[in-house]
Amino acid sequence: MSGVWVFKDGVLRRVEHPGGGGEQSDRPGSSSSRRKVLVYTPTNEVITSYEILERKLSDLGWERYCHDPDLLQFHQRSSVHLISLPRDFSKLKLVHMYDIVVKSRNLFEVRDA
Repeated sequence: MSGVWVFKDGVLRRVEHPGGGGEQSDRPGSSSSRRKVLVYTPTNEVITSYEILERKLSDLGWERYCHDPDLLQFHQRSSVHLISLPRDFSKLKLVHMYDIVVKSRNLFEVRDA
């Protein structure tokens, strides 16, 4: 059995798909239904393709790692960090964006579109 238990107006009920289908989150600042974008903060530029992202990462010392047919990978010689991304930019998910943010501190951030 999957879902989330929600307490609202004195009633406890299980919601199958929280944030999806007509159910809206009541939490302030909740952004589960908003589309997210990766932003390069020094120029406030939204990353819309891997070409743009690779150029930014290259300027920051990241290099393409191995040529895996399913992944794009970047690493820095000065660190042990490795960024792995799906080859298709349309499959870039929030977890991938935050991986870039964490490994390139103060240079990228995730924002609501």
